[in-house]
Amino acid sequence: MATAAPLTPERILEATEEVLRRHGAAKATVVDVARALGVSHGTVYRHFRTKAELRGAVTRRWLDRTSDSLSVIVTGAGSPEAKLRHWLAALFEAKQHKAGDDPELFATYTVLTDENSDVVDDHIADLTGQLTAIVQQGVDAGDFTAPDPAVSARAVFDATSRFHDPSYAPHWSRPGIESAFTAVLDLTVRGLRA
Repeated sequence: MATAAPLTPERILEATEEVLRRHGAAKATVVDVARALGVSHGTVYRHFRTKAELRGAVTRRWLDRTSDSLSVIVTGAGSPEAKLRHWLAALFEAKQHKAGDDPELFATYTVLTDENSDVVDDHIADLTGQLTAIVQQGVDAGDFTAPDPAVSARAVFDATSRFHDPSYAPHWSRPGIESAFTAVLDLTVRGLRA
């Protein structure tokens, strides 16, 4: 007789994602998560004290996937300009895939991110921190001019928001979006070189 895998926060988060995919944010409950795991809802509450805490953790996990994949670009090889272009393109592509590959789950996570503004703030701080590192690398190499790399990184993030802010998701599949992205990216890089 095989024993069930131990109940871990990671298993709970995996089950929560599946429940959210099936039921949506409005209808998914901790009881549904517990049922999917074959445990009582009290057992889930031993790992996550409240439904809000569980929803915040699953939101953080979802957003961290993007941050983690982008961090590899920051520490990887290449010129600062190439990293900046790759990083912004990868962010745009990740957001396009999240919105286009599973629109129902994307809509669910849009609700969850609205509920968890502190998690979203942390995510944005992580992303702008990564951009700051790239801009600083460019300044150090003499490729970019930025008196304050953090301010410049935030400006780059804001200037490209049309290509990563979920409120623009309906535009990401429209004709011409790729050329619009390239135009903004080229302008941004020129601005950093000034």
